[in-house]
Amino acid sequence: MSQSIPKTSNQWRVYRDLMIAQGKYPWGLKLGVVAGSDGAGTVLAIGKHVTRFQPGDNVVTILNQQHIAGYLNPQILRSGLGASVDGTLRSVGAFDEHGLVAMPKGLSFTEAATLSCAGLTAWNALFGLVGKHVTAGQWVLTQGTGGVSIFAIQFAKAIGARVIATTSSSKKAEILERLGADHIINYRETPGWGPLAKDLTGGVGVDLVVEVAGTSMKQSIASLKLDGTISIIGSVGGEVKEQPGVLECWLNLCTARGVWVGSRLQMEEMCQAIEANPDKLRPVVDPKVFTLEQVKEAYEYQLAGKHQGKIGIEIS
Repeated sequence: MSQSIPKTSNQWRVYRDLMIAQGKYPWGLKLGVVAGSDGAGTVLAIGKHVTRFQPGDNVVTILNQQHIAGYLNPQILRSGLGASVDGTLRSVGAFDEHGLVAMPKGLSFTEAATLSCAGLTAWNALFGLVGKHVTAGQWVLTQGTGGVSIFAIQFAKAIGARVIATTSSSKKAEILERLGADHIINYRETPGWGPLAKDLTGGVGVDLVVEVAGTSMKQSIASLKLDGTISIIGSVGGEVKEQPGVLECWLNLCTARGVWVGSRLQMEEMCQAIEANPDKLRPVVDPKVFTLEQVKEAYEYQLAGKHQGKIGIEIS
């Protein structure tokens, strides 16, 4: 597969599945691995020692199969689906019972499959930092209309937080409006959007930035309140040579936190929240859904940045 996926000249445009397909994933890659980080399906059979599930149960995978709770360690990082161990782009697969959670009732398999990476990453970004998780009335800033950003808006609005969302076009702004974003900033029209975002909060600043672009750290810091938090998810915007350094955290009295998905415990909490309110927290899937035979086209679609929300691949 890695030979059939076009290579981008931008070495830092980070989507996990694309990096794996291009052979650029730096955290352990099994030769000839079955790709796919996310998945949902039905249990066909179980081993004799399995206690968590029964045949017929609908389940969702977690990305790091051994991350049950607590912090990451090198052993856990060697259990990543679609990288270190075979992933989800297959019709039948064997998975560790501890690397699965019950699928939220009320969702389709395609919707539920979006939760493994993007959903859990957004949940962790908002609620994973003990003592500084987002609460009702606070301000959250999101970037774009990718999977993590859209989930972050949904989760933030569900608990009564207020959202400022950035986007590159009026067309993409439409989905942000439907999700209930309180303010939308076109970052192409306003490259220095950080101070504007801060002004929109009454000059106080946002409590949390969900930083997915990786190119906008300077503006993200400018939007923050004192003692605010940046959850750094990735760098889909590409490489920028000049970025704020660690000292900027001290100068602006902020916390910068890297987020790599989350644990099974967090996944179970998120799934329970979604099941309790499936209409408000229903995953947003791009209208263009692909089949297993169209994986190459799905990857190219993502690489081109044409998607809004998550890209679905249906496996019959």
